[in-house]
Amino acid sequence: MEETAAVRPQEVSVHSTSELRKRLWRNRWIYVMLLPGILYFLIFKYIPMFGLVISFQDYKPFKGITGSEWVGFAHFERLFTHPDFWKILSNTLILFGLNLLFYFPVPIVLALMLNEVRSAFFKRLFQTLVYLPHFMSWVIIVSISYVMLTMDGGIINELLVKLGFSKINFLLSPEWFRPTYILQVIWREAGWGTIIYLAAIASIDPGLYEAARMDGAGRLRQIWHITLPAIRSVIIVLLILKIGDVLELGFEHVYLLLNSMNRNVAEIIDTYVYTTGLRQMQFSYSAAVGFFKSAVGLVLVMLANRLAKKFGEEGIY
Repeated sequence: MEETAAVRPQEVSVHSTSELRKRLWRNRWIYVMLLPGILYFLIFKYIPMFGLVISFQDYKPFKGITGSEWVGFAHFERLFTHPDFWKILSNTLILFGLNLLFYFPVPIVLALMLNEVRSAFFKRLFQTLVYLPHFMSWVIIVSISYVMLTMDGGIINELLVKLGFSKINFLLSPEWFRPTYILQVIWREAGWGTIIYLAAIASIDPGLYEAARMDGAGRLRQIWHITLPAIRSVIIVLLILKIGDVLELGFEHVYLLLNSMNRNVAEIIDTYVYTTGLRQMQFSYSAAVGFFKSAVGLVLVMLANRLAKKFGEEGIY
């Protein structure tokens, strides 16, 4: 009996290994499709993490990582004691807060509205129209905005003049930078953001709506008591992921809107890294700023996920 019992774990191990191999071979084409995505994250996300070591060095390209001098936390001290750091950080946080307040709910509202459209033709047409801006680069979006907002023949300013108002310098005015930025984000990304919500709505059991209609619930009550609770977990997950990008607003969009007149409110961490770190060849300093951004995002994602689980939601892990 003892000999038989000693053999059994080995037999189970061999059996489980063979089963694993069979499953891997059976689903081999699924793993092949996953391979490009895995390689992308491995090459462009994980391997570059080793380069963060230069944030603790006085990195010189001709000396390399192994030959550059170690300076410890000197670059982080420089960052936190820089006279413009807190202004740049506040600009970044304000834009993120505006994103969260004005942009984040828009895809949810659009998805709810699209779900209520009964004509398949108009639903596909509207989806195409709101998805289309996502496939335009920020260069095109900002260029179109420039044509519309410029004081020299811009459509908006010409319309203001015809209505009896004076022209507004949207592009150079610090007061109009943030509204312009948020409106452009909504214009480009809101339609694309509805895809996940529409997929979540499509998975709701139609019987729930039929039961609600039998109980006399109108469309608004069905949305409030069925649709929104059903997609709540998806909203929470996307919110947690959004919080992780608190300091990652994107360089290209802000840089295209940035100029000497609105720099006081438009300079964010991404543009600061480019102008101060890369253009002046301060690679170690820019790496330290990137390290700081990533660390803040990671901590906030973990805290938001823990808070979501505390309130009974699933979270992201």
